Amino acid sequence: MPSILSTTNLRKDYPRKTPFVAIDDISFDLKEGEILGLLGPNGSGKTTTIQMLLGTLTPTAGSISYFGRDFALHRSDILRHVSFASTFTSLPFTLSLAENLEVFGYLYGYNSKESASYYDPLLERFGILDKRNNRVSSLSAGQVTRLMLVKAFFIQPKVVLLDEPTASLDPDIANDICSFILEQREKKGVSVLFTSHKMQEVMEICDRTIFLKSGKIIADDTPERLAKSVSKFSIRLVIVDGLKRTAAIAQKEGLRYTIDHRLIEIALSEDKIPEFLNALSEAKVSYASIKIEEPSLEDFFLQIAKKT
Repeated sequence: MPSILSTTNLRKDYPRKTPFVAIDDISFDLKEGEILGLLGPNGSGKTTTIQMLLGTLTPTAGSISYFGRDFALHRSDILRHVSFASTFTSLPFTLSLAENLEVFGYLYGYNSKESASYYDPLLERFGILDKRNNRVSSLSAGQVTRLMLVKAFFIQPKVVLLDEPTASLDPDIANDICSFILEQREKKGVSVLFTSHKMQEVMEICDRTIFLKSGKIIADDTPERLAKSVSKFSIRLVIVDGLKRTAAIAQKEGLRYTIDHRLIEIALSEDKIPEFLNALSEAKVSYASIKIEEPSLEDFFLQIAKKT
């Protein structure tokens, strides 16, 4: 797939008494139709990166290009096809939903009728069409987040930058928002840069993930491969008969395990699971329940965050 957004040796310095490097020479691409996770601990540089991609911060060095065009030279033209949403921002509370969206539509060259033809279906999709003439101040936090997504997507963008769009939201609302993002990618081919601290939703919707730490890219791969790079699968068994035999098999294979009453948990690689279960069968081990847990992206996140 062709790259729709590229950064090359991007850097952002703050010349203080003690100089601070917020972004340190990062390069990455966002492919057409890709959902790319931009992850990292607080202070890693995610928001600074997005601000530079929006043009609200000027890079100290490096370059940004959208659609093969230099962002610094074609900023206005490029931003007609780029939008942004975040749980941490909102719209003027004293204006109605429709008034806010109309104003935003004007910035992208739509008249009020054209804007309404695009945003009304999205308001309906999120169940807030009946509130289109209400003030934003009347909305709940979840409804404001949905409105911000309507604002970001109704102008038919090619690239959407989403800064923690599901932060502090109830799970049902967060799941709906993730479903909406996937719908827009499938229907419109939108490319999305997505920041989040919720590793499970990153696993579910992101095609690829980039991890930042202290302004540097320290990993760039699929969520699944990153998860498996730092952690093994876990088998949890409630043993009815054969707890000692199970522990002996784990010891023989050099596997790490813990025991709590009749619950034993064994860490092993994916390819070893069939062999281990077969060994339990041959040893006549009887168990009441079994649960196999895959390594998670959260395991990777926590390990990276702990490293100095």
